[in-house]
Amino acid sequence: MSTTEALLASGGGDGAASRRVSIDDALARHAGEFGRWQLRHFVLVSAAWALEALHTMVIIFADREPAMSCPAGDGRCGDRCAGAAAGWEWVQGSASSTVAEWGLVCGERYKVGLVQAIFFAGCMVGAGVFGHLSDSFLGRKGALQLACILNAVFGLLTALAPNYWAYAILRLLTGFSTGSVGLCSFVLANEPIGPSHRGVAGMSTFYFFSGGIAVLAGIAALFQSSWRVLYVVTSLPSLAYVIAVLPFVSESPRWYLVRRRADDALRVLRDIAATNGRRIPDGVSLKLDDEGDDEVDSEKEVEESSTPSSSSGSILDVFRSKTTRVRLVLSVLINLLCSVVYYGLSLNVVNLKTNLYVSVVVNSLAEMPAYLLTALLLDRFGRKPLGIGTMLLSGVFCTVGSFLPGVGAMRLVRMACGVVGIFGMAATYNLLFIYSAELFPTVVRNAALGCTSQAAQMGAILAPMVVVLGERVPFAVFGVSGIVGGLLVFYLPETMNKPLYDTMAGLEEGEKTLLK
Repeated sequence: MSTTEALLASGGGDGAASRRVSIDDALARHAGEFGRWQLRHFVLVSAAWALEALHTMVIIFADREPAMSCPAGDGRCGDRCAGAAAGWEWVQGSASSTVAEWGLVCGERYKVGLVQAIFFAGCMVGAGVFGHLSDSFLGRKGALQLACILNAVFGLLTALAPNYWAYAILRLLTGFSTGSVGLCSFVLANEPIGPSHRGVAGMSTFYFFSGGIAVLAGIAALFQSSWRVLYVVTSLPSLAYVIAVLPFVSESPRWYLVRRRADDALRVLRDIAATNGRRIPDGVSLKLDDEGDDEVDSEKEVEESSTPSSSSGSILDVFRSKTTRVRLVLSVLINLLCSVVYYGLSLNVVNLKTNLYVSVVVNSLAEMPAYLLTALLLDRFGRKPLGIGTMLLSGVFCTVGSFLPGVGAMRLVRMACGVVGIFGMAATYNLLFIYSAELFPTVVRNAALGCTSQAAQMGAILAPMVVVLGERVPFAVFGVSGIVGGLLVFYLPETMNKPLYDTMAGLEEGEKTLLK
């Protein structure tokens, strides 16, 4: 049914006025802000974060350096760097990791870090491309579906890589599709949720990522003898997700509305209301936030709904507006600094001389209290104060850690500073997703988040380079990054309980109203 037919069916044909509301108002007044429909939809969509964790963190296990042994006896083997030529053997076999199969040790060790950087470079490019596609004709669901399919294909092909450089290229392609999975999933999961519940729901998405890392450690422990089998096992879930989960996921009603498909948007909202045990009155229709008032006549509504107003936008539209331009520049810088600290501290923890599988599980579980704390405090203190506080907490403790010597009891104190640092930055990393999404209108939201995600991936690329600078210098860099990032958050506006704007004009009008 077209928009015009829907209006006529609701009484518009005999001159009756149609009550027009925004999606936020429709959720709050009629459909329900967070009911059974939103809970089911949120869980199904957010499960894609676990897939991103599998494709991102698999490199920890696939590229690990297994133990070596000297069958001839102690002291009878030559240089370890010569490997089998000097009599050394890999304890778990040469197929256990890429390092063992291709001899990525000693002078070739840099190639392991290079692959990691290449993967995140792919993530950076893919986040921008899929962010734009998600805002345009492909939609949130379509972009997520395409990304998951590509993840499965590239992951399975990686298992067949004949040499290191083919492996590196396939990791680049996997990064291209992986970098957008969390972005598309986050926006799709949160756009149908009402304003009063959006913050807590958005802060809960990272549980799926951390849970995915914990599951990955268990899978990797079962397939220690073959890195190729590990890639197959971690790639198949993406294909299963596309086939078994995505068919039961709805496209975002906000995307429908900005694409001038108001009838589809209203259909989704009616489905939300029915599942939540509520009902949207027949006389209600939807409007963008830069359109008219609640009461307008039907003829004017039909005329406006057929106007090709900004149904989709690009990053250029973000830069044309001073309001969104400033927000984007600040968000990019904050996300980059946050990512440098988060991934940098994560790498430091992984490099501890403990059981690799247990360490990864412990690290993933250690981040969860940060997510719980921010979820509980988000709607009490707001996005801005919480962002400032968590970044400064991390920055201050990392700075303290940079002054402590790495000997005796002070080593333990410095490790504790690092734990507090990653606790604070994990909370910030999670917070920035919901905060950034609320800073930009629907028409350019994914394009803007694509840019911030690209900045985060750049930080991930830089993090390993910081880690190799020694013992104290990385802590100093992380400390400065956290403090500077916290100060930059001061210049962002608070978005708690503010409308989730649909258009650029709606955002500008809303800002003018607040200034009055």
